[in-house]
Amino acid sequence: MKLYDAHNHLQDVRLGEDRAGMWGALRRENVALMVVNGTTEEDWPRVMELARSNPEVLPSFGYHPWWVRERSSNWEARLADCLDAVPSAVGEIGLDGWVKGHDLEDQERVFRTQLGMAAERNVPASIHCIQAWGRLVKCLDAGPRPACGFLLHSFGGPPEMIPDLAAMGAYFSFPGYYAHDRKIRQREGFLQVPPDRLLIETDAPDQSMPAERVTYPLPQTSDGKPVNHPANLGAVYQFVAEFLGCPAPELAGRVEANFKRLFGGIPRSAG
Repeated sequence: MKLYDAHNHLQDVRLGEDRAGMWGALRRENVALMVVNGTTEEDWPRVMELARSNPEVLPSFGYHPWWVRERSSNWEARLADCLDAVPSAVGEIGLDGWVKGHDLEDQERVFRTQLGMAAERNVPASIHCIQAWGRLVKCLDAGPRPACGFLLHSFGGPPEMIPDLAAMGAYFSFPGYYAHDRKIRQREGFLQVPPDRLLIETDAPDQSMPAERVTYPLPQTSDGKPVNHPANLGAVYQFVAEFLGCPAPELAGRVEANFKRLFGGIPRSAG
């Protein structure tokens, strides 16, 4: 069965230098497509290179809310250049009221600009949100939003918001990180997600699964955090199938249909 990763960061240097080995693992796991998200002006060129070299990569360019203070004066033009250079989505963008020293007003200005760019091109936006759900809903409600829909990556918001968000065009991606016992609230929220809006992600190299579930371990970083291999996508699918009580082939078929509905309008043009 084919697997689809709705959100990762394959360009990240923490994934190491053995890129041939990484691609071998991804192909053994039958990973058909991955949405690879840029987060700053500095890593957009690496995302571009991956997309041009690998047909499995669907690129996405955006300014992550953690890094918006570092943007250059011409960041918007540079982002537009990336979006127009290759078929791509917009992301990772969003709002974060948890990160130290956050400025939600500044984040919101940048978020609205990027959401507008996605709407103008009618391509999906991959959205990060932590402790800013009310503000995010107001931004989405005010629009404009991409008519094709948008992704709430690693969704961990209030379950009661799911119907309204889905009505606005939201899809919700389940990360392997929610297999940890301490994430029971977040994963149980997915019991409320409509079946036709469910996606699965690794968020590699972040958000690693519990060690006993990982298929492809990587060394820890200098701060002791485990590095999540993108080929662990199959293990995430298996956990989600168990959690939802859904046969793995049925889940894979559902996720493939949902992925193609959201991202299928972006043509592949590697090479």
